[in-house]
Amino acid sequence: MTAVAGSVFTAAQFNQFLRDNLNETAVAKATASGSHFVATGINSLAERRADSSIDLASGTTTATSFGDLNAPASAGPTVTVETGPMAMVFVHATLQNSGAGSSRMGYDVGGASSLAAADNRAVGFFGLADGALIATTMALHTAGTGLTPGTNTFVAKYRVSSGTGTFSSRRLTVFPL
Repeated sequence: MTAVAGSVFTAAQFNQFLRDNLNETAVAKATASGSHFVATGINSLAERRADSSIDLASGTTTATSFGDLNAPASAGPTVTVETGPMAMVFVHATLQNSGAGSSRMGYDVGGASSLAAADNRAVGFFGLADGALIATTMALHTAGTGLTPGTNTFVAKYRVSSGTGTFSSRRLTVFPL
C-alpha cells in the first residue's frame, strides 16, 4: 500500500498491510519457548528446538564396535528432533577403561538420516589404566555430511579399543539448524 496525504486508512487496509505482515514475523510464528528459526530457503523459515537427554546410570562395554552398554545402564541417551541438513551435537560423559585402551561415546543417527557412530564424532578417553576423564565434545553436521532434513533420532553408542569401558553421567544434546 502506498499512503497518500489526506486519505483515510481503513480497518481493512490496517489488517491487510500491517496486522497480516506482522503475523508473518518469526516472533508471531513462534510456538514454543526456547525455539529458534532457521532459513529453509528463500523467504522461508522453520522453527527448531534444541533438546537434550541425560542418563546418569553407569554401564560398561567390552565391544570394539559401537553399540549399547551392558546393564544396568539403558540404551542411549536418545534425542529426537526436527532438523534441516545441519545440526550441532554435544556428547558428554565420564569415561574409564580398565586397561590402557580407549573408551569412546559417539552416536548413531536414524529416522530421516542414517549415520553410524564414528570416532570423529565421539568423545574419548585414551591410555591410562583405571583412570577417569569427564569430557565433552561437539560435532557440527554441515550440509553434505549426511543429515537429511526431517525427524532425526540421535542415540548414544559406546566402544573400546581394548579392556572394559565404564561410562556414566552420559548426556546428549542436539541443536538442530
